[in-house]
Amino acid sequence: MSNLCRCIIMVSDMFEKLDLIEKRYDELSQLLAQEEIATDHIRLQELSKEKADLEDIVGAYREYKARGKELAELDALLDSHSDAEMTSLVKEEMSKLRQEQEALLDRLKVSLMPRDPNDKKDVIVEIRAGAGGGEAGLFAADLFRMYSRYAQSKGWEVGIIDSNQSEIGGFRELIFEVKGKGAFSRFKHERGVHRVQRVPTTEASGRLHTSTATVAVLPAADEIELNISPDELKMEFFHSRGAGGQNVNKVTTAVRITHLPTGITASCQDDRSQIRNRMKAMAVLRARLLDLEQRKQSESIDRERRTQVGSGQRAEKIRTYNFPQNRITDHRIGSSFHNLQQVLDGALDEIIEAVYSREQVEQLEAALT
Repeated sequence: MSNLCRCIIMVSDMFEKLDLIEKRYDELSQLLAQEEIATDHIRLQELSKEKADLEDIVGAYREYKARGKELAELDALLDSHSDAEMTSLVKEEMSKLRQEQEALLDRLKVSLMPRDPNDKKDVIVEIRAGAGGGEAGLFAADLFRMYSRYAQSKGWEVGIIDSNQSEIGGFRELIFEVKGKGAFSRFKHERGVHRVQRVPTTEASGRLHTSTATVAVLPAADEIELNISPDELKMEFFHSRGAGGQNVNKVTTAVRITHLPTGITASCQDDRSQIRNRMKAMAVLRARLLDLEQRKQSESIDRERRTQVGSGQRAEKIRTYNFPQNRITDHRIGSSFHNLQQVLDGALDEIIEAVYSREQVEQLEAALT
């Protein structure tokens, strides 16, 4: 099927869905006017909330249809007048109305898309060196620097939770948190395998190497979202380690927490305070448990869709950073960007927006089926 036919079908499906939403809105208005509903406070609250949730989309849809009616009237007026000045005024007004309609249509498309309940949350990011030895660790450090600068450009707070440095200055593993409204909505597009192609500084012959690092992105979980009993937790305390595993802290401030029912663990050694390390480790553990629970809940619902468009998890290669050609290729959207150093300095918005736009199309298709 051509992209044009696909687009026409999607728009047709969208208006069918909008008609059903408007019909439901009118039904809710009639129900809320009934005396028996007015005296049933629980039912009244449920229906009022449902109507309030539909208010914006129905309002935009009615505005869209009103503009369409005005355009039809002006089109008829255009056919009945031959006066040049009048024709010019009518065409100008029609152009303005079409622009308003287009803006309303975009608003309606966004309104129909399913909302990710995690989008406004803080985020926990885990970077791990993959294939490539020491060079992979250096690349993991480059990714952390890129994400840190990106977060700082948004005014978000970045804090390291746990890290395991390699001997040559990179990271075998690094876990950090980003605190800021909407942080998860931007970072969630970074999960997956990142691949770098470059000549390492340690390569005397100038041979091109390919290395990888994995990025996992988890929404920070509030305590109220998960009921974790203290009996389900095993606490362990140990000395913090430095690069190469040497002991750099003579006090047992590092913390490892194990959730016994699932076997999931989280540790933190970045802070000199055992209490703060414990709090940070609990934040990572809650995020991992929430991620596990959400994946269980969604598995049966979107299995077919994930088969078609990918799950976005760490096992998939999402992006290649090619230094010799100054090119970054995002494999999810099949697009390349020739500003590698700027991206590594934190200029990620162009890539994230491109991925987000593709995701919006997929979400709209899912919402209409």
